[in-house]
Amino acid sequence: MKLQHHLYSPAQPELSQTSFLANSQTDRVEKSINLPIFMFAGGAVGNLIAIIVLSVSRQQRKSSAFYTLVCGLAVTDLLGTCLASPITIANYLNPNVLLDQHVCEFQSFLLLFFGLTGLSIICTMAAERYLAICCPYTYQRWGVDRRFAQKLLLFIYISHIFFCCLPMMGMANSTLQPSETWCFIDWRKHDPVSTTYFVLYSVVSLLLILGTILLNLVVCGALLMMRQRVVQLPVTRGSVRERWRALSSAAETQMIAVLVMTSVVVLACSAPLVELLKSVKGPKTDLAAIRIASVNPILDPWIYILLRKSLFRRFLGLSRRASLKRHSLSEYRCRQRPSLHEHSVRFRG
Repeated sequence: MKLQHHLYSPAQPELSQTSFLANSQTDRVEKSINLPIFMFAGGAVGNLIAIIVLSVSRQQRKSSAFYTLVCGLAVTDLLGTCLASPITIANYLNPNVLLDQHVCEFQSFLLLFFGLTGLSIICTMAAERYLAICCPYTYQRWGVDRRFAQKLLLFIYISHIFFCCLPMMGMANSTLQPSETWCFIDWRKHDPVSTTYFVLYSVVSLLLILGTILLNLVVCGALLMMRQRVVQLPVTRGSVRERWRALSSAAETQMIAVLVMTSVVVLACSAPLVELLKSVKGPKTDLAAIRIASVNPILDPWIYILLRKSLFRRFLGLSRRASLKRHSLSEYRCRQRPSLHEHSVRFRG
């Protein structure tokens, strides 16, 4: 018995060490999988709520081109979340999932397509607001309405599907990234055809980002100039309320607020991934870039939800009340100054 105990005792530490490593690996997988599950649930639930909120809006808003594009962006984010996230979660459960080249190419296509489509829809929203505010005659002549926006969305989808399918046709290779959690085109490969594709993809993404920023700046500048012109008109008590109506039409201001906030979120989330294509980074940087890009469909719907018309009207109502109070206070001070001056003159006399 002593001999048997002596023979089997060295194996016990090895078994305990193996079980400890297995348990620690399981804990690490459970902890790492929590984030993609949370992002999947947040993106799916948020975009579903946003689509419902946009669907129950008034008929006038539903028929406008801008809100058709907003709804298209919400549907795009929902599809991207529901198609890409399950593959990521499955890979955390089984690391061999993305080793299948077909699955790897499909995930690479999803990331390429939904990333570029989101940028294109945001840029189209900015162009629509630019035409509506800065070129109203052209806006009406072109007949920009719900059907026009639907045709634009269809064109964006078809053209981007073709463009993002080019890697599967042999123009670029999709490969498992160093973090082993996602697949994307191999921009590190010095092949002329592959280099041409990801340079083209990067240039198109950068042009969309710059175009969105430029259009938003022009639209905001035009609105500020219009506001300044109205403010410089003679002030009367009765004109304050009418002036506020002219300056802050709830529908127009809400559209600009939704556009600016959505643009900031999309550009901030897409920029790291576009920057990643320009240089070779480490696996931690790659993983951080794709996770930041995945936050976009989670944040976008809450912009539509929080900036819906009912809440926005309350915000504008509070702003108007504050402006009226300031105007009344300034009038009161202007009235008090002559009386004080007269009192000082009488005192001197």
